[in-house]
Amino acid sequence: MWKTHPKALPYLFLSEMWERFGYYLMIGIFTLYLKDVEAGFAMTEKEASDLYGTFIALVFLTPFVGGLVADRYLGYRNSIVLGGIMMGVGYFMMGIHNLTMLYVAMTLVIVGNGFFKPNISTLLGNFYNEEQYKDKKDEGYNIFYMGINVGAFICNFFGAALQILLGWHFAFMAAGVGMFIGVIVFLLGTKHYGDKTAKKGVQEGDMPFYKIVLYILVPSVIFGIIGWLLKGVTSDANPNGYVFGSDSTDAFIFACIPIIFFYGSLYFKAKTEDKRPIGALLAIFAVVILFWAVFKLNGSALTTWADRYTDREVTGTSQTVFSGLKLAKEVEFKKDSIELYDDNFRLQKENGIVKKEVNYPLYFRNVEPTEKPAEGSKVSLWATNLSQSINPGWVIILTPLVVAFFTFLRSRKKEPSTPTKIAFGLLISALSVLVMVAAVHIGNNGTEKVSVWWLVANYGIITIGELFLSPMGLSVVSKLSPKNITALMMGGWFLSTSIGNKLSGVLASMWDTYDDKANFFWVNFGLLMFATLLMFALVKNLNKVMKEKGIN
Repeated sequence: MWKTHPKALPYLFLSEMWERFGYYLMIGIFTLYLKDVEAGFAMTEKEASDLYGTFIALVFLTPFVGGLVADRYLGYRNSIVLGGIMMGVGYFMMGIHNLTMLYVAMTLVIVGNGFFKPNISTLLGNFYNEEQYKDKKDEGYNIFYMGINVGAFICNFFGAALQILLGWHFAFMAAGVGMFIGVIVFLLGTKHYGDKTAKKGVQEGDMPFYKIVLYILVPSVIFGIIGWLLKGVTSDANPNGYVFGSDSTDAFIFACIPIIFFYGSLYFKAKTEDKRPIGALLAIFAVVILFWAVFKLNGSALTTWADRYTDREVTGTSQTVFSGLKLAKEVEFKKDSIELYDDNFRLQKENGIVKKEVNYPLYFRNVEPTEKPAEGSKVSLWATNLSQSINPGWVIILTPLVVAFFTFLRSRKKEPSTPTKIAFGLLISALSVLVMVAAVHIGNNGTEKVSVWWLVANYGIITIGELFLSPMGLSVVSKLSPKNITALMMGGWFLSTSIGNKLSGVLASMWDTYDDKANFFWVNFGLLMFATLLMFALVKNLNKVMKEKGIN
């Protein structure tokens, strides 16, 4: 397989695999760590989800700037190495139990990802721009994408075992080790990169960097500060006077205003022949925000579902295997002093201090009486973060099938256009949410635990939606963008992902406000169906623009 591809591919494949190993290991335990009363920060669902949403939003915002800096000043090799080292250090610092250190660590990961993520993908594309490899480009990116998901799949097993054996700090350290291995592998392949890692410098027609800073970055920072300081109407339901739910959400939404205004101005100032392609891309950006808002619940609301509403007990051979691999922990069924939660699993605090009660461990709260163990006996529960491996596992299984499906349609000249694929991706994703609605009803709104197969089914369906949408989005940006603003439009894709990620945190922070959890998932279904209908309404016009450009 490797022989027909550039010699750099195995090194970039393994570098990305280890980088994603570190990132998804960290994401898999992040909210669990924040909510841990004993060894974490005892955050409520709202607090943890809000911080998680802000974090992953900023992680996807910095690649825009990092890509431009690499293009014009640092070059790809230097940017990738710098970004990798920053992320590795950030992961190591994350487990230090101090809130200030946590924020410093998150900042390093956010900035480091901005340098690493866009540039390793761009570097790969540089090799496939050569004539001898052009026809292998899609296959090369498929191999590369597989590396991402192999890393995302295996990491949670390491994270679970280390957290159970040694604690949160060592699990975060494993993420850092993974990142540093990725950097070392990347450096080992240096001799195969040639001049592909060199900076391009400022090209004719490029927007000067100082204008990007003055027109986008500076106004965003100013608006973000205004959003943080601005207060809305104070009430019993909103004692802190937040405008959109929290200070960080207010700051993020206000910071996005000048960026959105800037992208709108690109359309109005564009040449006549560029207006329609830019308009088409902006429409797609707006629609996919809602996809990412629901998809990224995997690290927040769906992790909560796995932790509190899913039957995680393993017995027999499964127990032997899981316990042997240190992927399950034993919980004793006896009363002790534990943190106080209400009937809807909402952590109870008074003046910021967690209340306590004498009761059985929280896991047994919604275990059916007939299924509860004998007093004093122990049960083995698989680690919650293992649920984070379900999605990448499905990607590994389904990618060849989805590729084969589209190849079959192409051979019959029936392959749908890229916008049509995105529309169907949104529809399939919406259907996945109905699985969770059913799971809520089967579990009588959380009063009984349900099988993990509900999560497996949900992730399986939304993964198909992801494979229809995510690769297609990057493809359509590269195809439709006017050459002089390709980097800016790719930044627009990352911006839409970033806003969607933040919205995901906002949605997840509302989990505790729904007494009937089915309504939480119905809201997500409604958002995705709205995006689906909007995309299908746009398909005809988008297909027309694509046809004008001579692309599918």
